[in-house]
Amino acid sequence: MASNINEREYMIMKQISENKNDKPYTELRLNVLAVGCVLLILFLISTAAYSARLIAAMAGNGFAETLGSDWPQILLAVILESILFWLGIMAVYVTSVQLGIRLRIIGIICGWIPVINIIVLLVIIKVSVSEAVFEKHKYKINKKRAGDKVCKTKYPILMVHGVFFRDFKYLNYWGRIPDELIRNGATIYYGGHQSAAAVANSAKELADRINEIVSTTGCEKINVIAHSKGGLDIKTAIVKQGIADKVASVVTVNTPHRGCEFAEYLLNKAPEPFRQKVASAYNNTLKKLGDSDPDFIAAVTDLTASGCKIIWDETADYDYKGHGIYTRSIGSCMKKAGSGAFPLNMSYHLVKMFDGRNDGLVGEASFKWGEDYQFLENKRTRGISHGDMIDLNRENIPGFDVREFYVSLVSDLKVRGL
Repeated sequence: MASNINEREYMIMKQISENKNDKPYTELRLNVLAVGCVLLILFLISTAAYSARLIAAMAGNGFAETLGSDWPQILLAVILESILFWLGIMAVYVTSVQLGIRLRIIGIICGWIPVINIIVLLVIIKVSVSEAVFEKHKYKINKKRAGDKVCKTKYPILMVHGVFFRDFKYLNYWGRIPDELIRNGATIYYGGHQSAAAVANSAKELADRINEIVSTTGCEKINVIAHSKGGLDIKTAIVKQGIADKVASVVTVNTPHRGCEFAEYLLNKAPEPFRQKVASAYNNTLKKLGDSDPDFIAAVTDLTASGCKIIWDETADYDYKGHGIYTRSIGSCMKKAGSGAFPLNMSYHLVKMFDGRNDGLVGEASFKWGEDYQFLENKRTRGISHGDMIDLNRENIPGFDVREFYVSLVSDLKVRGL
């Protein structure tokens, strides 16, 4: 979204934040998903039962005689089973989020392969049932606490994206998180800054954004939740751009406060022609997507260990608390390469060589900053990646409910009077 807002935009966003009501749609979607799961389960059970009966009849009477005498029943069974299957699979395909594109495609391709199609169908049912149960539970929780407005903080929330992404209108960097916060009373704004730029430039953009929001809305201050490089950007904005009086709190999520050793290694080892070619391709693409002056090399340089040391030294002695700013940092780690989606599953081992335990991009030692620090470790075999912390893949992760985590995070800000 653009970095500037006007009165009309503010009023629309305020209305959405305060009156958002997607309950009818959510309830309908979950009900259709649940019905689809039931139909597919009935399809499997009834098909197995009728097939067993048919095989038994053929064993006793012979194939030709059974087919000759029972063909009307067989035809009717095929029609009814087909109706059950297609109604069920269409309901699941249309309403499920967790199936994803890959599993849907696998289902279509393998649907014509005997035995394998049953295995794939079982996987589809398992994923869909798990989603229906999980989401219905979340729906009930939100419905129960709807009147409490647990995320209705004194000051609105500004969500600041990390590097190589933008705040697009129809593709939210933060996945399902903002809707969950709004559903529980939060008022949300976005940084709207460029996808890749030097920290100093991003800080100026964020300072302008905050000044404009405060000026337009009269909200006095902003609570900031910043992911990845966004944490470096907002720190620098506060220290260098004189907006401390307009910031109530800063929560950095998986921010490389101490930088990334592996990024420094790659930047130094990559041949200059290769670096320039990659940078040029990225910058040209992002200009077409809305960035006015993207700078790939500057952004990556500020994420290296030496680049972040400069930022750390410039901001470490700043008295955030003395300026009335509550500060908190959060980090997480993957337990294995398979814990993260591409490309984090590829970078995990490389980052581990240089930075130890990591989230696929940032090492554990780099996360800690501010008054309070929280390191998240999933008790299940699956870890929590850099992308998982912003619900990048819209995935329900066993052992870690990212949406509820942010609800608790913002609820804490409300309890603190922020």
